[in-house]
Amino acid sequence: MTERSKGGRAYTILMLAPTMFFADYGCHVRILEEAVILRKLGHRVTILAYPNGNDVAGLDIRRCWGVPFNYRVIVGSSRHKLYLDLMLAIKSVAHVLRDRPDIIHAHLHEGGLLGSFLSKLTGVPLVFDFQGSLTSEMMDHNFLRESSWAYAPLLWLETRINRAAAVLLTSSQHAANLLKQKFGVPEERIYPTPDCVNADAFSGSILSDGDRKGLKRELGVPLDKQVIVYLGLLAKYQGTELLLESARLLKQERDDFHLLLMGYPNVEVYRTRAHELGVGELVTFTGRIPYEDAPRFLALGDVAVAPKISATEGSGKILNYMSMALPTTAFDTPVSREYLGDLGMYASERTAPGLAAALRQALDMPPNQRVVLGQRLRDRAQALFSWERVGEQIVAVYQALVEGKPLPRVLVERPASARHG
Repeated sequence: MTERSKGGRAYTILMLAPTMFFADYGCHVRILEEAVILRKLGHRVTILAYPNGNDVAGLDIRRCWGVPFNYRVIVGSSRHKLYLDLMLAIKSVAHVLRDRPDIIHAHLHEGGLLGSFLSKLTGVPLVFDFQGSLTSEMMDHNFLRESSWAYAPLLWLETRINRAAAVLLTSSQHAANLLKQKFGVPEERIYPTPDCVNADAFSGSILSDGDRKGLKRELGVPLDKQVIVYLGLLAKYQGTELLLESARLLKQERDDFHLLLMGYPNVEVYRTRAHELGVGELVTFTGRIPYEDAPRFLALGDVAVAPKISATEGSGKILNYMSMALPTTAFDTPVSREYLGDLGMYASERTAPGLAAALRQALDMPPNQRVVLGQRLRDRAQALFSWERVGEQIVAVYQALVEGKPLPRVLVERPASARHG
């Protein structure tokens, strides 16, 4: 380790990212933003990842070997990960023996399992970034059923992984509660470090009125309609089907809205489904949007929607919406509540009619009230969900582990005036 110019310690951090980083969605954004803020704070970060992802300027990303028959980006559970994890393990063992880090920071459960082995091999402390339950995610992706013979051993393995790390960082308080209540992880090893947002990049003022109209024309989005924006993966557990069905219900009573669905995969599947539901002309599918372009496209929205059904995973897109000052509709899940507080427009039930009712509320809101609500959401995002604050939290944990000191109990206190919506 070397001394930092501001008097602290500069740590060498090995981040295990068993995914095709970077791929413009979900957990990739958290990995990216954590690495960026840690580098900004003066630390050296090396990311070990699968092949085929996009490189990011300024980040030291090293990749395991791939295979000639798989070049697609894998989203969610996949059997291809079995051999990729083996290749990543070989790469990581060579790395830690050659360039011993101060901290191993593992993402996803595959990373947690590999990290526990590397930690025992080297004695380097392990921090596990927990973003949701492995078995629950596999069920959300229809990769596993609770009645399956594989469920019990996978749940046992997940429990062992969750309990192996010296410290677990969680992307939400809900995830922290899950670790304590379902997996029996001691509370003193759990540190909620919520997903955050770069409020400078995600700002509603990023486009002028002229640029906004020009981008709408380029995409074929009507200029005279209220635009409902969605940014993220297109999948059943993300609520994409329910969102299209809610559009069908709204179409029966009004014609003043248009859906801008930004994301992948399954674009053609859902485009076909939109036409089957009779709302094809009301929906524009953009396909994959690069993360750096997301603010420009979100700036086209009047309201935003986050119809994610899964209750165990984070939903960082909500923070992007908040920072863009977009009134946001969502299902009433613990994670949505944690981000939006009392400022969200929640569906009363996780159904298409429930989502349609919440969207109706947002579309009917007078423009002046919409502006006020949007500003309150942006203020909340800036006050509670800053990457600078989370970066300081993570470094405080690193310092305690490396120096063998007691773990901090309160890392960065939230402003009392901003704890609630």
